[in-house]
Amino acid sequence: MVTAALALATVSAPAPVMAHTKVVASTPAQGAKVASVRKVTITFSEALLVPTVGVSIVMTAMPGMPNHGEMQIRNFTQSWSDSNRKLTLNLKKPLVAGTYEVRWQAAGADGHRMKGKVNFIVK
Repeated sequence: MVTAALALATVSAPAPVMAHTKVVASTPAQGAKVASVRKVTITFSEALLVPTVGVSIVMTAMPGMPNHGEMQIRNFTQSWSDSNRKLTLNLKKPLVAGTYEVRWQAAGADGHRMKGKVNFIVK
């Protein structure tokens, strides 16, 4: 009887809520069409474990080039602010016209690795 009561109590006890890292804001914003980009910022829902963060900027399309393959953009440095919630990518040169994805992966305090992307267009 005691074992059954303990099992029932364990099953019915509220489980802790597991929050996972997600993007809450970005500049340029998700889906935005902008004239020029020299800096990209991504604000996350929680502080990230910086050693677990991977980020890339990828040009996925270029106007007038229908078969343009993906091209990694490497001319940026990264910095952190807001207690490791805000990542800033400072580009050495502005991005040329095209469609871009900022791809990220990281772990928050709960240790779970998450990934995502932010898309935008430079006109």
